[in-house]
Amino acid sequence: MIIRKTTAADIDEIVPILDEARRTIASLGINQWQDGYPNRESIEADLAKDYSYVLVNAGHVIGTFALIPDGEPLYDVIENGHWTTGDDSRNYNAVHRVAIAVSSRGSGASTKMVQFAADLSRMAGRASVRIDTHEGNRVMRRMLEKHGFVHCGTIYLANGDPRVAYELVV
Repeated sequence: MIIRKTTAADIDEIVPILDEARRTIASLGINQWQDGYPNRESIEADLAKDYSYVLVNAGHVIGTFALIPDGEPLYDVIENGHWTTGDDSRNYNAVHRVAIAVSSRGSGASTKMVQFAADLSRMAGRASVRIDTHEGNRVMRRMLEKHGFVHCGTIYLANGDPRVAYELVV
């Protein structure tokens, strides 16, 4: 299993993985990602900004995520807690749009992704990796906590929806 930058040729393999993730999230009874986001356009935008990565196994894309090096403005305000590395710090990479194919769950793909994001962040001189998810997304929350992310508080999306915020000091 390897992680590499996404190419335009990968997008047709990424979209079904996002669709699977959307169905998995819906099965948890939560509305995260149920409005069609993320989608092809989201991945194309991440690719254009050089943020998009894929996990590849046996020549096939089995997962995707965006690693954003220039901070996440939505993380500037956190409630019911604080960021481990400081609420006013922009010294982090943000991870968004994480999806792993159902057939590859339990394969170590999430461990590889977290290690990659942490290593790349550390090499760039960042203090941490930050990520958020829906409070009811037990699968994602369990994965984050298993890999050492600490629950820091609540952030809000642009539409006002709350999200549980996590940070991993690297």
